[in-house]
Amino acid sequence: MRPGGAMAAVLLLAAAGAEAQTIDLSGEISLQARWYPESPAFADQRSGTGGLVVEPTLYAEAGPGTSFTLTPFYRFDSADPERTHGDLREAYLLTFGEWGEDSWELRLGLDSVFWGVAELNNLVDIVNQPDLIEHPRDRPKLGQPMAHLTVSGGWGIAEAFVLPYHRKRAFPGGKGRHRSRFRIDDDASYESGAEERHVDFAFRYGNAVGLLDFGLSAFAGTSREPSFPAPTAGKPLVPHYEQIRQYGIDAQLTTDPWLYKLEAIHRSGGRNLRGREEDYGAFIFGMERPFEALLGSRADLTFLAEWHHDRRGGRATSALANDVFVMGVLAFNDVQGTELAAGLLGDLRHDTRVLNMELKRRLSNSWSMRLEGIANLSADPKDLTYDGRRDSFLGVEFSFSF
Repeated sequence: MRPGGAMAAVLLLAAAGAEAQTIDLSGEISLQARWYPESPAFADQRSGTGGLVVEPTLYAEAGPGTSFTLTPFYRFDSADPERTHGDLREAYLLTFGEWGEDSWELRLGLDSVFWGVAELNNLVDIVNQPDLIEHPRDRPKLGQPMAHLTVSGGWGIAEAFVLPYHRKRAFPGGKGRHRSRFRIDDDASYESGAEERHVDFAFRYGNAVGLLDFGLSAFAGTSREPSFPAPTAGKPLVPHYEQIRQYGIDAQLTTDPWLYKLEAIHRSGGRNLRGREEDYGAFIFGMERPFEALLGSRADLTFLAEWHHDRRGGRATSALANDVFVMGVLAFNDVQGTELAAGLLGDLRHDTRVLNMELKRRLSNSWSMRLEGIANLSADPKDLTYDGRRDSFLGVEFSFSF
């Protein structure tokens, strides 16, 4: 985040805290480590990394209907200098009230918004830039400057966004795992003459009708996903951000015992993998079913399956162009909140298979533990994920919440 964003956050904090009636500090500090059992694909990469994550949240209530939230983020990584970074995940002033029979809410500052119903990826989720250097699967988001107005009533929920600044995507450095074989420049080019200061707009309407929950969304502005024009020999790739329009729908149908999920988009203005502009559609279809009191025990098992499809096929810029993901989550329902999850991702066009497992458990009221593993079972040279074929890892995380 540029100094101007930090200064704006300080001014908002001062404005909210000047007459604050309630101030609350919470957050999390995590110690993390990873071990990569396979030899690295590139020089200067290490087999083990360690790190520290600090993410506190300060909440100040200035009066009825007005509050301020500040969530800075900092990570230290022992191996990749690019992964050592800070960000403002949240720094916004919130005010709300009534408008006739409806309610309204306005957020000004940096915030994070989530759209979607799928588990592995969310096509419709386009407001924030994902923080790719954090995790190859779980992708937290960079704080996005915005004015976010929400109006809700018996007719549904309408949200409008004005997004005055674009956050560039960050990529692992030369010493980092999960990197591309190509060097990627820290700079970027833009289709808009306003570059990162182009004002983007987004809108979403959501409602529930009987068993169906759905959302309709639209976005016009700078793409969060860069394309990479052919580089000059010996030069790094320079990310390029086009002006796009995206229309999306996300829906969930709740029946007994199945849940059916759908995300679909149509996007125009972006470039495909061959560098040509191409309008396209993509969708995710998923099914989920819980099995309660498994085998007469206290444990519950949730099974889900998803199909990810991009109409561009081999021209798609996404690795999830025609893939199936299946996952099971076993909740032990014990005092420690123990959960075990295992998922398998398979590409229907390439011989690429990835297995991921995760175990979460509370150790005390403040401490929790997370063990995870990602294993690249097979990798196809034609697949976009081939560069990460040697980046299977085992990870451990201990978190302290306050």
